[in-house]
Amino acid sequence: MRNRNSEARNGQTATEAHVPNIMCPECGAEIALSEAVSHSIREQLATELEERLNTQRGALLAEATARAEEKVSTELQDLRTQLEGQQSKLRDAQAAELGLRKSKREVEEARDNLQLEVARQLDAERTQIADKARQQALEEERLKGADKEEIIKSLKTQIEALQRRAEQGSMQLQGETLEVTLEEDLRLAFPYDEIAEVKKGERGADVIQHVRTNAGLECGVVLWEAKRAKKWSPSWVEKLKEDQREAKAELSVVVTTCPPEGVRGFGQLDGIWVCEPPFACALASALRHGLVGIAVQRTQESGRADKMTHLYDYLCSVEFRQHVEAIVESFKGLKEQLAAERRAFERQWSEREQQIGKALQHTGMLYGSIQGIAGRVALPQIDSLELPCAPAQAHPVAV
Repeated sequence: MRNRNSEARNGQTATEAHVPNIMCPECGAEIALSEAVSHSIREQLATELEERLNTQRGALLAEATARAEEKVSTELQDLRTQLEGQQSKLRDAQAAELGLRKSKREVEEARDNLQLEVARQLDAERTQIADKARQQALEEERLKGADKEEIIKSLKTQIEALQRRAEQGSMQLQGETLEVTLEEDLRLAFPYDEIAEVKKGERGADVIQHVRTNAGLECGVVLWEAKRAKKWSPSWVEKLKEDQREAKAELSVVVTTCPPEGVRGFGQLDGIWVCEPPFACALASALRHGLVGIAVQRTQESGRADKMTHLYDYLCSVEFRQHVEAIVESFKGLKEQLAAERRAFERQWSEREQQIGKALQHTGMLYGSIQGIAGRVALPQIDSLELPCAPAQAHPVAV
């Protein structure tokens, strides 16, 4: 606008400078303009020029206003469009966040359920293992009982006697059981010896052991009397001495569950050996060793009648007793050591079972946590950590 006003003024000045006179349109004569006329013309021209400028100014202002309004309207529309887009994105983001939170809750619930199911399955498996171990122990006991029954059945000559004694009372039956057990233990421990039972109704001890070497050399006879009672009876010693003299046996032993006072484990009483059932085989081994040694020496030095006296003196001596005690104590120590080792191994097995259970539980929890983060599709399936009849998920939750 200022430029246009400047141009108008410049044009007016140029007109005044270059057109001082006017020409008559009829005759073509030049007429000099006076100051008043030129002033009037200038005012008229200035008025017209001002009107034109005002008209042009109004048109330009209206045009600029229209353009500004159009631009502002366009910008407002663009801002509204941007605002609507941002609001739509915000709604989408909120919906996505809600979906993610829902998925996270579902994954956490699924993980907790899986951990609970794995814990239940491990408890069930642990219970099954314990039940199976108890069943195996019961089965082993049943088999042992069946073996004993088979042994008793194999002794056909004793079945009727045992039945008769069972009718006489429980104490008598227990005595028969101890006798049968002693006989079988001696037979298993010394396969070269002849172990014979004294028939029921015949006078004598319960079991006669004919000691022999693997070459068949007769070494001597040991009488065994089994007594299972609540109280020791001195009459047992006298009866066994008479049986020993009649059988011409070198040694005699009373195996009893109630040894006399002063005898613990085994010992001698009036020339008769007395021992508790757990030490019977150990004492038999020691006595048999002495008889075999004397028999071999007697064979080598036949003709010396006093060897039997020396043998009897040796068997009744403190030295022989100390040897027997040492042998029996060795057997007793081995037995106690075996029992201690068995208890230690059972304790270790129990501790290892608990450690294995904890390791399986934590493994299942760790795998479930990783699976909850990575998704079921991303990780391979481990059959041992799955439920036995769990249906496969058609649409696993992906995180």
